[in-house]
Amino acid sequence: MEANFDYRRPVEIASGIFWVGFDDPASNLHCNPYIVIDHGEAAIIDAGSRSDFAIVMLKVLQTGISPGQITTLIYQHADPDLCGSMLNMIDICNNPDLKILSDPKNNTFISFYVEKEKRELIKSTSHYPEGLLVGKRRLKFFPTPYAHAAGSFVTYDEFTGTLFTSDLFGSISQKWDLYLELKEKCFTCESMDFCDSCPVKEILEFHRTIMPSEKALTHAMSVLEPLDLKLIAPQHGSIIRKRADIELLTRHLKQLKGVGIDGIIP
Repeated sequence: MEANFDYRRPVEIASGIFWVGFDDPASNLHCNPYIVIDHGEAAIIDAGSRSDFAIVMLKVLQTGISPGQITTLIYQHADPDLCGSMLNMIDICNNPDLKILSDPKNNTFISFYVEKEKRELIKSTSHYPEGLLVGKRRLKFFPTPYAHAAGSFVTYDEFTGTLFTSDLFGSISQKWDLYLELKEKCFTCESMDFCDSCPVKEILEFHRTIMPSEKALTHAMSVLEPLDLKLIAPQHGSIIRKRADIELLTRHLKQLKGVGIDGIIP
């Protein structure tokens, strides 16, 4: 069962990693920014929309981090629900060493979120083939092209085994909790029509809608499979913290049919 988290405050989901999103009961689409903190440095991943900025930044401050300690803003694709608050983040961080980090295919579009004189802050993940150090921990980047954007990638924290997956493993959830807890019957269920709100079905339907093709989604799952995953932290939906749940959902997503254009033009 879900613990009674205080969603008005940050939630530490792994050592040095905090969820800094918020629970919005009026919306079925929940956005999950995260902050990684180590040895006095911090990176924010998929910081959120402009309208979410005040809530996200308040929770960042509640972790004990000051804005000047934020060295990196990581954006795993260029959609406004991730990037809308970028200019606010730059202004409040006021850090001369701050960098905005994304895939080169995203950076052309990301540049439109910031003032022209600040575009030199935008850097490419391709400059960090061995990963980015935040404090003493390493974040590694794995491209997942067209899942769902051309420049989509995921970010892996080697220290905790946490994978930040952006839209992958996300959902639009009728009944939202911070953590997903699949029931035993989920592992034998075939129809996914017995429950009023089936979390597996919600995840699969989200991917059918948001991902462009079966090939892109299958490839993304093959990129993730070799990683030692302890925790899946998506930008939408719920965090997945049980290995069996991660493996079940990975199998479902790798085999999913009718994804994107393949559901329109078989």
